[in-house]
Amino acid sequence: MPAISTTDLLWNWTEDPTMQSIIFKATLDTKNVTKLCDWVLCNSFYELDPWFCDLIPIKSLPVGPLLSSVLPGGTIGSLWQEDSTCISWLDHQPARSVIYVAFGSLATFSQRQFDELAAGLQLAATPFIWVIRPDFMKGSTRNQDEFRDGVAHCGKRVSWAPQQKVLGHPSVACFLSHCGWNSIMDGLSVGVPFLCWPQFADQFFNKHLICDVRRVGLDLERDENGIVTRDEIKSKVKKLLDGDTTIILN
Repeated sequence: MPAISTTDLLWNWTEDPTMQSIIFKATLDTKNVTKLCDWVLCNSFYELDPWFCDLIPIKSLPVGPLLSSVLPGGTIGSLWQEDSTCISWLDHQPARSVIYVAFGSLATFSQRQFDELAAGLQLAATPFIWVIRPDFMKGSTRNQDEFRDGVAHCGKRVSWAPQQKVLGHPSVACFLSHCGWNSIMDGLSVGVPFLCWPQFADQFFNKHLICDVRRVGLDLERDENGIVTRDEIKSKVKKLLDGDTTIILN
């Protein structure tokens, strides 16, 4: 794997020294516990991580990708009520034209960052589905209704989506993601390229796997204030959808 910045280490995503210490200790504890295991089961597959599977000193068994879509009973639960209207909306969009935007179940955005993402999607002038959880915003949610009204002609906002069905739809062109591992598995399993926007923990490592190792996505870079700007979003969307030659598309 290419070199990574020390700022991407698990415990460095927060500036709180106490939290850094807790995460660092938890990382060491996990390492020590694995030494006691006979086997480690991984939600991955050997072809994706052969170097990792061969490197770790204990026996690992990749059993993934673990996808609810291939289980006999399908999805058995969800954190929020899924809005299936996004599937019928996708049915009316051109093939490989839609950006799917989702940041998992934990990430939250400031008002400023929310506004930049909203503006970036509008500037990209590309159809999109954006999952905005009820607790996605830090503080005021005053601009959400204005945003919804402003993008009704080109995008769809939902509070939660049937993600695997969305990503498997032929209208979806790319996945703007926080790079949580379950989302990585969901996107890779159907060959959808990524726009990577990691938030914390292992998501920065996952971004390197996607962008630098497997080369199936692009990194959204923050400015000097830690903000991903509207121009950065517009630029990377255009670069990916126009067929960036550094990306291996399926």
